[in-house]
Amino acid sequence: MKTLKLPKWSFALLSLCFWIGLWWVVATIFQKPLLLPTPPQTLKALLALAVTSEFYLTVLLSLARITLGILLALVGGTLLALLTTKSMLCHHLFSPLLSLFKATPVASVIFLILLWVGRDNVPLWIAFMMALPIVWSNVCEGLLQTDKQLLEMAALFQVPKWRVMRQIRLPSLAPYFLSACRSAIALSWKAGIAAEVLCVPESSIGRAIYEGKTYLMTEELFAWTFVVIVISVLIEKAALSLLEKAQKTISSQKEVRGSD
Repeated sequence: MKTLKLPKWSFALLSLCFWIGLWWVVATIFQKPLLLPTPPQTLKALLALAVTSEFYLTVLLSLARITLGILLALVGGTLLALLTTKSMLCHHLFSPLLSLFKATPVASVIFLILLWVGRDNVPLWIAFMMALPIVWSNVCEGLLQTDKQLLEMAALFQVPKWRVMRQIRLPSLAPYFLSACRSAIALSWKAGIAAEVLCVPESSIGRAIYEGKTYLMTEELFAWTFVVIVISVLIEKAALSLLEKAQKTISSQKEVRGSD
């Protein structure tokens, strides 16, 4: 007798249906939409938001702020990793900064940055500060784990630096960079939205969530929360898909050159 094999996406769909069904049952029993609206009520609020141009402007501005912070962290974390792995002085100089970023409460940082740069720029810098130590530490580990014997052989045969970077360092670094992106993107997005909720910048998802809570528009609050979750998943999937394709390309090129 053959066992029925379901595609992987079907399990995710079943899980989603289960939790939505449970939410629906609890909301129906509770019968207090001011505290817990049903899925249809939330969907109705989401559709009402989705037909307005302000909804898309709000999403795009929040997305732009936080994405820019993540991109700056990817660049800054990689550069700092290169510096701290090459120079012991730089390592001892910047290592306390890494510990400081990890230990400082996010709420304290949000209010400090609010005093320095104004509320519209807080989400960008919070996303940057959340992602930077993750990228920094992962890229450092990837650089340190590069095969030393391969580097010594490349130096012995005077292999050009760009070939060493492309064929030795990048393939070694790729899994660590991918892991950093996987952790940093999700964390930075949530931290950026939290910063928006506290600082309420103009035309932001955080402001919409804050107003939904303040004016007891619970359906809209749930709808915006759903938007945050969906965007977080889409950003992470898209970024990781691109990075995995780049990693496969690098690996395939290495194998081709190795066979030659």
